[in-house]
Amino acid sequence: MVGGIGNDGIVCSHIALVLHECVGAAMSQLGKTTPFVMKFLGPGGSSGTIASPPRGPAGYAAPAGSSVVGRSPGSPEGQPPERKLSGREWARFLARFLRMTDSLVVVLSVLIGYVIRFDGGHSFAESRDNAVGAVLAAGLVVLWTGALHFYRTRDPKVLGVGSSEYKRVAVATTRVFGVLAVFLVVFRLEPAWAFYVASFPVGVLALVGNRWFTRRWYNRKQADGQFLVKAIVIGQPEDVRYVLGRIAKKTGAAYEILGVSLPGARRGMMLDVDGHRVPVLSSTDDVVRTVGKCGAEAVIVAGPVPGGNQYIRELGWRLEEHSAELVLASTLTNVAGPRIHWRPVEGLPLMHVDVPQYSGGKHVLKRLLDIAGASMALVLLSPLFLVLAVIVKRSGPGPVFFKQERVGKAGQPFRMIKFRSMVTGAEASLANLMARNEGAGVLFKMQNDPRVTSCGRWMRRYSLDELPQFWNVLTGEMSLVGPRPPLQREVEAYERHTHRRLLIKPGITGLWQVNGRSDLPWDEAVRLDLYYVENWSIMGDVIIMWRTFKAMCMPAGAY
Repeated sequence: MVGGIGNDGIVCSHIALVLHECVGAAMSQLGKTTPFVMKFLGPGGSSGTIASPPRGPAGYAAPAGSSVVGRSPGSPEGQPPERKLSGREWARFLARFLRMTDSLVVVLSVLIGYVIRFDGGHSFAESRDNAVGAVLAAGLVVLWTGALHFYRTRDPKVLGVGSSEYKRVAVATTRVFGVLAVFLVVFRLEPAWAFYVASFPVGVLALVGNRWFTRRWYNRKQADGQFLVKAIVIGQPEDVRYVLGRIAKKTGAAYEILGVSLPGARRGMMLDVDGHRVPVLSSTDDVVRTVGKCGAEAVIVAGPVPGGNQYIRELGWRLEEHSAELVLASTLTNVAGPRIHWRPVEGLPLMHVDVPQYSGGKHVLKRLLDIAGASMALVLLSPLFLVLAVIVKRSGPGPVFFKQERVGKAGQPFRMIKFRSMVTGAEASLANLMARNEGAGVLFKMQNDPRVTSCGRWMRRYSLDELPQFWNVLTGEMSLVGPRPPLQREVEAYERHTHRRLLIKPGITGLWQVNGRSDLPWDEAVRLDLYYVENWSIMGDVIIMWRTFKAMCMPAGAY
């Protein structure tokens, strides 16, 4: 066992926390911007102005060709406002900031392993091998920081969005300590095991925590319309609408949409996207000149465009003069994102889509995680179970638990357990309420369902009625994370492709739970479930469980 870690670990963690807060405060001050007004030419050449309030729900900026005519409060009359850093510049700044904080975390983590005692013996700092330990510690710092760089954990393309950033940090750290374990076995340096049993877990948690806190700060700024890459979306109107809709719905989207370019369109037109009027800046033939005029940093190609591959190739070349990126949007990524790999063959870039795996070692590991997580939850939450059982029993006649037949993996039925949140006989009265259905697709949902008991309302709001499903997880009928468990009548109404939701076990939580639950449109719920079925990962499951905990504390769409 590790001894002597208490004081040293506490001091080091406090130092890291203070430094992180100080740097975070400095970044917050640096990231502040002031209101401004933009002037643009409307249809027919008429002049108009638009203010810069916080970023709207669709994330659209004012039309391009705009010029700043306002000034920052407190700045001298006639002085231009301070230049706001672009999203690309902020991404580079964030990468440098993370390089500094990552190095600090690595040094502190290795220092903890150097000064603590392993299994009651001497630490490196106290033993005769302190010189050897110092060299080993220095080598570990160099190797660890090098691995974080080699695995591109600070690539601007993964910062602030998705799970790739966390996966790369975990993989880089695991590989380093795998090498260290081999070294320790070969040379039998007993005190050095403290690096493995102390520095490794402390470092992983601190690195991931550092990324999480930084991401929260970064995403808050993006939600306020800052640190975004200015982009123009080009393509056919329907493809453009789809891409804009996906960007608008994505929390922490990295793009500020200046406008769109459509085939044969002219400046001054408007494109309606879910009730928002997005300015048309030019035709697709004139998009490069538009990029130069409005200072766009990226052009997003939303599907096929006139000219095909030749047009896209020449567009990429012509955008180089403006240092603008070319981004190709593919609807294939909706269901196959992590399984897509680029493999160039003699200069020909081929997109490979890996076949999804529904069995094998990864699923065995998922089952082990289910058993461990469900067992721990049932033990730790047993006092809460008892309190909820008493509340449900006193709420009215009927059993404490409600068992309902649901459809599991491969269409096999099972009995899902919940705390009863409705009056007895609720199923029999369902037919009378179908005309008041507020649910999406084949789902039945009512925000003010008269069958729900008084205690059932707040239990549903915080998902407490679903806690007994940990027993279904333990018995192997469900998983901690997976698609929503459907009713038999819902499965009978599925379209053909929707049945793919049944290829793996349903989950207590999933992407549907952390993205709006009952507020989700039916097609969006299906898309999320299909994406999860084909692309799930252990790290992704951990992130979903963490997001579920936050969703339970701040519930949305739960009724």
